Amino acid sequence: MTFIKKLESAWQSQNSLLMVGLDPDPERLPVSMKQNRESTFEFCKGIVDASAPYACGFKPQIAYFASQGAEEQLSQLCAYIHKTYPHLPIVLDAKRGDIGTTAEHYAREAYERYKADAVTVSPYMGFDSIEPYLAWKDRGIIILCRTSNPGGSDLQFVESSCGEPLYLHVASLVAEKWNTHGQCGLVVGATFPEELSKVRERVGDAMPLLVPGIGAQGGDIEATVAAGRNGAGTGMMINSSRAILYASSDENWQEEAARVARETRDQINQARGI
Repeated sequence: MTFIKKLESAWQSQNSLLMVGLDPDPERLPVSMKQNRESTFEFCKGIVDASAPYACGFKPQIAYFASQGAEEQLSQLCAYIHKTYPHLPIVLDAKRGDIGTTAEHYAREAYERYKADAVTVSPYMGFDSIEPYLAWKDRGIIILCRTSNPGGSDLQFVESSCGEPLYLHVASLVAEKWNTHGQCGLVVGATFPEELSKVRERVGDAMPLLVPGIGAQGGDIEATVAAGRNGAGTGMMINSSRAILYASSDENWQEEAARVARETRDQINQARGI
C-alpha cells in the first residue's frame, strides 16, 4: 500500500486528521522516568499507545533522537508502530535537503533504516534534491512550503520570477512538475491560515498537507480546517506535539496525553462538522 492510500485509509478508519508529533525532550520526561536513551523509547511508546485511538499517524522528529544518540531507539519506535498500529503511517520529520548521492542516502535512511512511510524534505536546492526520493514509489515526500515559524517569511514571501511569493511557486512546482508518481505533500503551517487556503487552492484536493502549528504554537483549529480541508473534508495531517507529549509530568502522563489527543481530535472534527 502506498503512503497516500495508507493515509487516506487512516483518515477514514480513525475518523481523525490529527498527526501526533514525537519530540522527546529528556528534560521534559515524566518525573518517574530517568533521563536515558531507554526512557526515550519507553516515553514515546507510551505516548503512541495513549494517542493511537485518536490519531491518523505519527511524526517522529529525528533531531530529538539524534541529539541523544538515540537513533536505535527511533528505529525501535518505528518498528513498534508498524507492528502494533500498522494502519497508521509514520512521517519522519527530517527536513533533509541535498543533491545526488547524498540525497539517495538520506532517502535510504528514512525509508530503509527507519521504514518511514514518508519524510519531510526541503526544496531549496531544487528538483535535484527531491528526485532521489521518487525512486521509492510507495513512500511519501512531504516538501516544505509555508512553514509555521515567523522567520519563514524571510524567504518564503520573497517574490519569485513568476511574480508571486516563493511558497506559492514551490506549491506549483510540486503539484505540476515534481509530483510525478502522486507521492508528494506539502508542509503548510496552521499559524498562517490565509496562506494555507491559497496553497490548497493552488494544489487542488488530491495533495495532502502536513499542518504544524496548533497546540503549543497557537494555531487556530477552526481557521486551519476551513482553510486546508479538501472537498472530502480531509486532506490534512494536523500536527500537535508538545501539547500532547507534555500534558502532564506526573504519574498520569499517559492518561493526560490521551485526553489532550482525544480533545484535539474532537475539536478538529467539530470544525469539520462531524
